[in-house]
Amino acid sequence: MTLRGARMIGFLEKFLQVSLPRTRDFKGVSSKAVDDMGNLTIGIKEHTIFPETSDEELKNVFGMAITLVSTAKSKEEAIAFFTHIGVPFRN
Repeated sequence: MTLRGARMIGFLEKFLQVSLPRTRDFKGVSSKAVDDMGNLTIGIKEHTIFPETSDEELKNVFGMAITLVSTAKSKEEAIAFFTHIGVPFRN
């Protein structure tokens, strides 16, 4: 699914500030997750990191890949942009 505008900003803020830190043993996103075209792909093993998911009705746990697409011209430019918007990269 593609999100744009206010929905994208809302999802991105919640994902970066609430959900991603709830990931078990989270130590930051690897800079290797940024490809040469300037896109960042983060793999999530369990959808339960999102607060909207109810654990009481949990039947299946599934993973997903979230890709943030940028207009950066290089990997270094993309990493600088993603750092600026709050992506917690590993040191």
